[in-house]
Amino acid sequence: MAMNDSVNILSSAYLAVEYIDSFLPDNPLQQPFKNAWNYMLDNYTKFQIATWGSLLVHEVAYFLLCVPGFIFQFIPYMQKYKIQQDKPETWEKQWKCFKTLLFNHFFIQLPLICGTYYFTEYFNIPYGWEEMPRWYVLVAQCFGCAVIEDAWHYFLHRLLHHKRIYKYIHKVHHEFVSPFGMQAEYAHPLETLILGAGFFIGIVIFCNHVVLLWAWVICRLMETIDVHSGYDVPLNPLHLVPFYAGARFHDFHHMNFIGNYASTFTWWDRLFGTDSQFIAYQEKEKKKQCITKK
Repeated sequence: MAMNDSVNILSSAYLAVEYIDSFLPDNPLQQPFKNAWNYMLDNYTKFQIATWGSLLVHEVAYFLLCVPGFIFQFIPYMQKYKIQQDKPETWEKQWKCFKTLLFNHFFIQLPLICGTYYFTEYFNIPYGWEEMPRWYVLVAQCFGCAVIEDAWHYFLHRLLHHKRIYKYIHKVHHEFVSPFGMQAEYAHPLETLILGAGFFIGIVIFCNHVVLLWAWVICRLMETIDVHSGYDVPLNPLHLVPFYAGARFHDFHHMNFIGNYASTFTWWDRLFGTDSQFIAYQEKEKKKQCITKK
């Protein structure tokens, strides 16, 4: 009975969004995107699209999303938004991070990406324009993937902090006490595999078109680069996402090496009380600000 009610609610919500979408003006970018997509299908094989297309989406999205945070370090005005102002970025750390990233991207992640084509073939996942889901379906699917990945990340990330395991794997990621955007995927190869597995669970469940793979890659990178940026910038659109953790939440984890284990949302840490030190820290900061104002 409860399952039927849930299905009815979801169906009603879908119909409501579909109805609202029918009144929205046409997207001026839709036709150029359609033309580009069909050009890709006409000129490249499915293997090339799934493998090299996925690699290109990941690399371009990753480093483009890192650009704002990289530029912030050279803008004095933005330093008031830096969370750990006593720990500025250095060229040495950023270069070290970049070299490790290239190794992880091309020797750890690329072999996994090579399996994308076989995944889409095995599950008969379409590539065509006509089969592409509507934007609101993609948004819902990406949110579902984020919820699943967040649960996986919380429990496995917390396990990697166990005293018998931490120094062998997760300690690499914590080399940077004050994180910066490019450091989001700076990790031990085993950690890349262990925590990265959570990315694919939602894909297995929700994927009904190859475009979801790319949409979810971009969404996940947007989130992880933001929380590692080291800057708590106002009017951040990601803060409109319910229960979104954000940069300040994850920055505290890097400062203290404990608590705030979830990747995207705050509910798991709240449920298990692993955000208690962060809450206490926030209260102390608020009291300091009140005293300073007086």
